[in-house]
Amino acid sequence: MEKISWGIAPIGWRNDDIPEIGAENTLSHLLSDIVVAGFQGTEVGGFFPEPAVLNKELQLRNLKIAGQWFSSFIIRDGIGKAERDFHEHCKYLQAVDGDVAVVSEQTYSIQGGRYDVFKEKPHFTDEEWGILCTGLNRLGDIAGLYNLKLVYHHHMGTGVQTLSEIDRLMENTEKKVQLLYDTGHIYVSDGDCMSLLQKHIYRIGHVHFKDVRHNVLEQCRKVGKSFQESFLAGMFTVPGDGCIDFVEAYHILLENHYKGWIVVEAEQDPSVAHPLEYALIARKYINDRLLLIQD
Repeated sequence: MEKISWGIAPIGWRNDDIPEIGAENTLSHLLSDIVVAGFQGTEVGGFFPEPAVLNKELQLRNLKIAGQWFSSFIIRDGIGKAERDFHEHCKYLQAVDGDVAVVSEQTYSIQGGRYDVFKEKPHFTDEEWGILCTGLNRLGDIAGLYNLKLVYHHHMGTGVQTLSEIDRLMENTEKKVQLLYDTGHIYVSDGDCMSLLQKHIYRIGHVHFKDVRHNVLEQCRKVGKSFQESFLAGMFTVPGDGCIDFVEAYHILLENHYKGWIVVEAEQDPSVAHPLEYALIARKYINDRLLLIQD
């Protein structure tokens, strides 16, 4: 991949964690909307079919797969099981010509529960940090066998959420463990999305551009909503509809010669936020504000 490719995640149409929302949106519907909105690809959703079926649908629309989420439980289940599961994950991604394996450690995660995501996030012990970092290095080796990049997804409600936790992960893993930079998650967590980008620009292997409605964020924080309750309330949105200015972030990516995907992602209820409408809002913002910037 020589330049930046623009994608949009399927989570705006259907949510893997809450399968009932957006269940009416078929694969054909999703992929066709992505074409209409002018994006080059997407990430694999939990409802996506076997590679042969998916590849045909992609080829019909000239779309590409950027990557796919992998929930690791290295701390809970051990490195051996994570390795076996990750091999299967990488085989699928290789079969659909994906670029990145998106890994997130889900041991103790509260992102699918009813906990206050702003106050009750989990933390790892020193021993658990050692197990996690050793395991991620091993998974990085496996990704390389399939010509994939492992990119770690810092995420609200998990043990790797804040900048200090991301710092620790980067310091204790090798370069084969790259970072997925998600503007929305780090903004909600730390109130700032630029420090992470500037500090770890040379480890970033994948990007999610996610916007935040600051007023909704503050309301959710005030009453102690869970992660799912927060995104259903509209905490996240697409670029151009929230409080984050993506111009500076995009400029930094360009001047540091970032090569890879930038994927628009916003967990929203598709019955409230029409998926194609919001995909077009994002596309207009990209065209009007970002693509005019020169490296």
